[in-house]
Amino acid sequence: MINAVAVATVPTPLGDAPFVRDRWLVERGDTEVGVRDLRSGLETRFPAPWPRDFGTLTLSPDGDVVVFSGVHALRAVDATGAVRWELRHGCWSAAECAQNHTSYSEYADDHDHRHADKGSAAYAADGSTLWAHIRNHPGDEAQEEWLVLDPADGAVLARYATDTVGSSFHTPPPDPAYMGLTVGEGDEESPAFWGHWDGRHLTVVRLDEEVLLSASPAGDRLLATDPGQWSLYLRRTADTAELGRLAADDAVRSVDGDRVRWDYDGAFPFDDTAIVGTEAESPEPRHWLIDPATMSVRDQVAYPVPIAGPPRPAGAGQWLTSTPDGTEIQLWTLT
Repeated sequence: MINAVAVATVPTPLGDAPFVRDRWLVERGDTEVGVRDLRSGLETRFPAPWPRDFGTLTLSPDGDVVVFSGVHALRAVDATGAVRWELRHGCWSAAECAQNHTSYSEYADDHDHRHADKGSAAYAADGSTLWAHIRNHPGDEAQEEWLVLDPADGAVLARYATDTVGSSFHTPPPDPAYMGLTVGEGDEESPAFWGHWDGRHLTVVRLDEEVLLSASPAGDRLLATDPGQWSLYLRRTADTAELGRLAADDAVRSVDGDRVRWDYDGAFPFDDTAIVGTEAESPEPRHWLIDPATMSVRDQVAYPVPIAGPPRPAGAGQWLTSTPDGTEIQLWTLT
């Protein structure tokens, strides 16, 4: 085994799927979002326009704006609570709601809207663009679109029809010209998209039945798995060409006789090492060091304290896990 080295353990009092973006720890509550600078320890609270069940969010690279991706709109909010801009879109409700809502209050008490599909948004690495997956209703049927926006005012720079029906998440690489999007459409269907914006034109490659995990620090390679979680895939970011793959059954010994499957989360903290787990829901998940040059397991990660869940991205040189009780995140690196 190879020992993980603790970088920090950080409390997460709001306690809802915290994530790390560069130097920022972001956690979501029903009424506010906490953003902590991991370098200085200072924390900023952003008022939330709707409860956590009604959407997702992303943070600007400077840590000064949160964009909420909600059931009916994208809304950019600064730390004072001021709305920088809002872009309304079609309703995400699974009840086939075709209304163009003007506010959260119109559906606040509705069960179907609380359990609606969720779009997502993400800033490019340098903050020059914002990418967002939304739903519209141009006719009788819903249509999902991937947008490139000007983050200053929410103006739409480009749009792409994804031909999907499902919730999504983004995978931002270091190169601000690119962005990844995964849309979950069911157990065996989950297309991913790799977008390139050159300042004038949007080019998108569709990767059927693929789930994007993380990009390398250099930004030249992309790690993914399939909806069944049977294999890892390494792709070149410039053209999405497959560089290698690794079947879980071939690489990892089963602990219960069942087929081994990779987690839906993974980190790529070093150009020569990715970290992906198995048994994420187990009381004792196993994490593995993956050599991208050979697409093979180098060794298992040994932690000095109990951890829970999969390894998740936390910027170059480190990854994060959660404590078993979910009250803290743990940041790790290698010697």
